[in-house]
Amino acid sequence: MYADRYGGPARARFNPGGLAAAVGINAAVIAALMVAAPIVTGPPPADPPLVTIFRPIDPPPPPEPKPVDPRVSAEPRPAPPLDAPKPVVETPIDSPLTGTVDPLPPLPYDAMPGTGTATEVLPQPKPVPPPLIVGPSVDARYAADFQPDYPVFERRLGNEGKVTVRVLVGADGRVKQVERVSATSDAFWRVTEQRALSHWRFRAGTRDGVAEAAWRVMTVTFRMQD
Repeated sequence: MYADRYGGPARARFNPGGLAAAVGINAAVIAALMVAAPIVTGPPPADPPLVTIFRPIDPPPPPEPKPVDPRVSAEPRPAPPLDAPKPVVETPIDSPLTGTVDPLPPLPYDAMPGTGTATEVLPQPKPVPPPLIVGPSVDARYAADFQPDYPVFERRLGNEGKVTVRVLVGADGRVKQVERVSATSDAFWRVTEQRALSHWRFRAGTRDGVAEAAWRVMTVTFRMQD
């Protein structure tokens, strides 16, 4: 009965016009809402603050120690100075042979090499001979003038005497100075001194042939028979 009432076969029909009307109504409602909704304008929202978190980095593992060569010393040797000569290391030689080597004859002076550390030995200088010294001597031309005058007072008393003097003979043969060594009396000494300074002449002393002043000792004797 219900089927007949609603007309069952009629419901199964498709109505394209109704579908189009429904879609148009929905589109109109959505457009109206979009037009009616207010448009809000303003600055864009600020970005959230950037927070940086530092995470410590794990330190690298220590390097593995290198094996130490027992032949290498732990302390480095100091570098030798630039100007210092390199040390010479003597290497012992194990040999059962022993013997001596005859020294080579010395090289002549002209054949010695010009380089090396050997000390040059200079020839010893020849010893200088002592100078040839010749003392002053009496000039024979003036020999008669050497005897002084006899003192009058001593002659009256009959006294005899002797005087020894030391005279300095210059390079010209003349007496420059008279020194008393001994005398019998002052009278004999005074006449001897005066005579030596005024009349005595000598051949001057020499040193290696060159005339020079020199001292000489002279003795004068006074006798009554002279």
